[in-house]
Amino acid sequence: MKWSEISIHTTNEAIEPISHILHEAGASGVVIEDPFELTKEREDQFGEIYQLNPDDYPEEGVIVKAYLPVNSFLGETVEAIKESINNLIIYDIDLGLNHVTISEVNEEEWATAWKKYYNPVKISEKFTIVPTWEIYEPVSSDELIIELDPGMAFGTGTHPTTVMCIQALERTVLSGDRVIDVGTGSGVLSIAAAMLGAEDVRAYDLDEVAVTSAKLNIKLNKVSNKISISQNNLLDGVEENSADVIVANILAEVILRFTDDVARVVKPGGTFIASGIIQQKKDQVKEALLAAGFDITETILMEDWVAIIAKRK
Repeated sequence: MKWSEISIHTTNEAIEPISHILHEAGASGVVIEDPFELTKEREDQFGEIYQLNPDDYPEEGVIVKAYLPVNSFLGETVEAIKESINNLIIYDIDLGLNHVTISEVNEEEWATAWKKYYNPVKISEKFTIVPTWEIYEPVSSDELIIELDPGMAFGTGTHPTTVMCIQALERTVLSGDRVIDVGTGSGVLSIAAAMLGAEDVRAYDLDEVAVTSAKLNIKLNKVSNKISISQNNLLDGVEENSADVIVANILAEVILRFTDDVARVVKPGGTFIASGIIQQKKDQVKEALLAAGFDITETILMEDWVAIIAKRK
């Protein structure tokens, strides 16, 4: 079988929305080539430093790659992807060069080439993300391991927005809590919440493919008894005061649309963890949360991204 590699030369700001567009178009995995990886300093306790080849990275911007099957609909799919990416300008998202290229690869090459980008990574005090094909031995007795296959769903769990969410969940989730994960994607945040002691986790995503993929990851990590997942638009139809913690790793523009719903669903004194926010939109999100009746308790920064922890008054 033949596969087509679609490559988009863009900006760090556009990684999340473009990755989501590719996922919705049928891509089974996304590769990010960011030259920042060549120079950034990593704390020893949060992962290992791998030998990276500068030739694999652009001199400026980032490259987002995905793989699509070569079929009679490929041309239409690529044009739809380009149109969706161009529409991101409406949300004031900087697309950079926005240069799209297509190349053909054999199935054997596609099936293994992207795996070199994905290794076990310790992302917080407790959690390590491990690809399913790697053998990994915990370095401490209280280490929590989440197994993920990025070929099954959007996201490997190691993007800054996800890392900040998991770190915030560590500081927030208490044993017996009820947690809602809005826009669950790969299900990694729901899995983390369940491993931290949440008694009942509800995961929602509008994308049917994401729902199916998250179910597989949840089963893989043996937390199906604590997590229910369904297709849903944000918090539509969710009962009032039903969650101790709500976590959403989505675009700032989407967070701004449903802060009132979050305030309706989370219990008084409950916590909202919002991530996927670029630096330029941080103040807008904070203002919306304050207007909805939240107190900002913590702001986490990582690279160009922001996560906000807020408590309902």
